[in-house]
Amino acid sequence: MSTPQVGIFALGTRTHHHLEFDIDPDTPIADVVAAIRALDEPQVTGGAGNLVIGFGHELSRRLLADVPDGTGRFEEIRGTDGHVAVATQHDLWVWIHGTGADVVLDAAAAVHAALRTVATIGSETSCFVYHDSRDLTGFIDGTENPPPHEAATVACVPDGHPGAGGSHVIAQRWVHDLDAFGELDVADQERVFGRSKLDSVAIPRPDRPGNAHIMRAELLDADGEERRVYRRSVPFGDVGERGLYFLGFSAEREIFDGMLARMFGTADDGVRDHLLDFSRTVTGSYYFAPSVEALASLGAGEAS
Repeated sequence: MSTPQVGIFALGTRTHHHLEFDIDPDTPIADVVAAIRALDEPQVTGGAGNLVIGFGHELSRRLLADVPDGTGRFEEIRGTDGHVAVATQHDLWVWIHGTGADVVLDAAAAVHAALRTVATIGSETSCFVYHDSRDLTGFIDGTENPPPHEAATVACVPDGHPGAGGSHVIAQRWVHDLDAFGELDVADQERVFGRSKLDSVAIPRPDRPGNAHIMRAELLDADGEERRVYRRSVPFGDVGERGLYFLGFSAEREIFDGMLARMFGTADDGVRDHLLDFSRTVTGSYYFAPSVEALASLGAGEAS
C-alpha cells in the first residue's frame, strides 16, 4: 500500500510557508535528484514539523517512474467579465508548516540552501492561520473538507493506479479587495459566499444565489454527488496586500479544471463566481505530490 506524504494531512499548525522553484534547465538530472533528496536531511526537517514536496508536470516525467493520468501545466483561464485565472507554473513546490514562525522560517531557509545550486525561487509566500481558520474576509475556510478518516481517499490516487498514494495539487495566490468587500453589509457578504459569516452555515439551497461561491466551487458528478477536494488554504499578507493561498489536493486533476471553469464562467451554464468581484488570482500552478515510496526512488523515470 502506497503512503501519502504525512504533511498533507497534519493539522494544528498555524505557520505556513510556500516556496515554488524553477529548475535550471542545464542542470544534470542527477544533481536535481541529489538536491531534492537533501530535503530529507535533519538540517532541513529538524523542528519544522511538516514538509510536503510537489513536482510540476515536466519534472514529474523526468523524476518519477509512475506518473498519474491527467498531470499537466496550469493554463491561463480567460473568464467572463474580464476575470482571469493567472498561470505562473513552476517546476517544484515545497510547503513547510509548523507551530511557529521561527522554526518554519529556519526550515524554509534550509530548503532554499539545499536547492539553490539547481533552482531559483519563482514564488514565495508566508502564510498563517487566522483566528479560528477564517479567511481574511471573515468567513471560515474549508468547512466542507472531508473528515480525517476520509481525507486520504479524497486527496490521493488509489492503489492500483499510476501515481498511487500521490496527490494532485492546485496552488493559487488570491489577492482580496477587502475595502470593497467591507463596504457590503453582512447579509450581502453572506450572499457572495452562500454561507453565514459567524458560524458558516450554508444558506438553504432554494434561497442561495446561483453565483454564490459555494455554488460555483461545487462540482457534481452524473448522479448529483459532489466531487470533493481536500483544502489546506491559509491567508497571507500585510497591510498592503492580503489574500488567500488556495491549496487543494485531489485524486483527480480534472476536478480542479471543472471547479475553475465554474468559478470563471467558462462552464456550459456561463455563470461565474460572485467572489471574483472581490478577489483575483496572481499565481496559479498544478503540482503532483508523490507518495513517500516514490520520493524514495526519485530518478527512476529519467530512463523511460
